[in-house]
Amino acid sequence: MTVENESVMLEILKRIQSDMSEVKADVSDLRLRMTATEEHLATLVMSTAGINHRLDRLSNRVERIERRLDLVEGQ
Repeated sequence: MTVENESVMLEILKRIQSDMSEVKADVSDLRLRMTATEEHLATLVMSTAGINHRLDRLSNRVERIERRLDLVEGQ
């Protein structure tokens, strides 16, 4: 290879290296954002589970009140 070809190849490789550095930075940022999203989703799931638990307890209490007041039909 001539010196000119080597110089062109070196410039191309430098650009590729620069692009790869940008890609690495972007992937790192995406990992952080994905972790934050997963943590947020986990919090939402836990909150939903807690709400469902409270609703189940309230439903049981209402059923018990209905039975005590003879408001339940056919049972």
